[in-house]
Amino acid sequence: MPNSSRSKRVLLYSHDSFGLGHVSRCRTIANAIVQADHSLSVLILSGSPVIGSYEFRSGIDFVRIPGVVKIETGDYDSANLRVGVEHTLEMRTRIIRDTADIYRPDLFIVDKEPLGLRGEVVPALKLLKERGTPLVLGLRDVMDDPAALAQEWQRKNVVPALRDLYDEIWIYGLPQINKPLTGIQVPPSVRHKMVYTGYLRRDLPLHADIPHEIEEIDGPFILVTPGGGGDGADLVDWVLAAYENDPHIPYGAVIVFGPFMSAAEREAFKERAARFPNIRTLTFTNNLGALMQRAAGVVAMGGYNTFCEILSFDKKAIIVPRTRPRLEQFIRARAARNVGLIEMLDADHGRDPHAMATALRQLPQQGLPSDVVVPGLLDGLGNVWRLVAKRLAHPHRGPAPLDVADANADPVAAPPSARART
Repeated sequence: MPNSSRSKRVLLYSHDSFGLGHVSRCRTIANAIVQADHSLSVLILSGSPVIGSYEFRSGIDFVRIPGVVKIETGDYDSANLRVGVEHTLEMRTRIIRDTADIYRPDLFIVDKEPLGLRGEVVPALKLLKERGTPLVLGLRDVMDDPAALAQEWQRKNVVPALRDLYDEIWIYGLPQINKPLTGIQVPPSVRHKMVYTGYLRRDLPLHADIPHEIEEIDGPFILVTPGGGGDGADLVDWVLAAYENDPHIPYGAVIVFGPFMSAAEREAFKERAARFPNIRTLTFTNNLGALMQRAAGVVAMGGYNTFCEILSFDKKAIIVPRTRPRLEQFIRARAARNVGLIEMLDADHGRDPHAMATALRQLPQQGLPSDVVVPGLLDGLGNVWRLVAKRLAHPHRGPAPLDVADANADPVAAPPSARART
């Protein structure tokens, strides 16, 4: 295809070492921008083991890079391959760079980690920077406690990349909720790159089927979701303890464990839940929005994506944020509660079953998020599309395509000038 007529291309990177948040955010953005422009192609680089479970619109594909997991020491290990983590990270780095080289995006958006996992995205950033490709860092509304984030970014030497590599920093939130770079010493040029988009509205999946287990529930129910579930056992335990303490709670519950909760924890919770005729359990659904739309209220840990879903489906919610290893969820929940969008239970004050039972009884009487007027609250996807369209108005093509003669040659043997012509 002639270079002048090829479709515009966006590359998204999401490291996805834990949970569902990063891949869900990238999927939401990708679906929105290809819906806005059907000539657009989006390729997602992701380490998530469940990315293939999600539904994508036409024009989107993904490259699944070898997975890693964070272990108890805070270090990383290979998720599935029986090779050392350094070998896995080397493979990931090469796949990311080579994909960027061959795909030749007109825009590269990096999610959350400015340098990627252990710097794995830096070679791709430098390659595309040399070609003049616009580079964007996308940040959620809350990163972590400012002091902890400042220490982490200093250790990783992040600020030079923000200053020298990235063209813009998109923050998927609002400053009246939180300013994620508060307390970070960055030059004025970096602050000038920051754009607040608002939160990313979620819609129902294209095929929003309700799991058959849920259709058996008679009456309103409360959706309980610990996100990916890898660190959600305490939340589920607290909710079940509330029902055990007060079996006359008038609302049933649907508990979605998440794909990363351990099998032993999941089975123990299933046994406890089975004693109640109005409690149903699911391991995982890629149509959580369909459940949330039907729910009378939500109990959740309060990660970024769950918070966006609560706002989008206008659900009364109790957030029980984790405080380790990051304060991200706590900071978001506290700010949202102060504005009046949700209620919060602080587990660090103890997990009294009576306190949870009382909160569950009161949940349907809470106000809705829409009762609070926050200008631009859910304008994120529209603003992201406008930012993308501005960057793609004059697409940067990258290297010219191979000549016919070069295309028939062995790409390994071809000289660098023939394979990466600027």
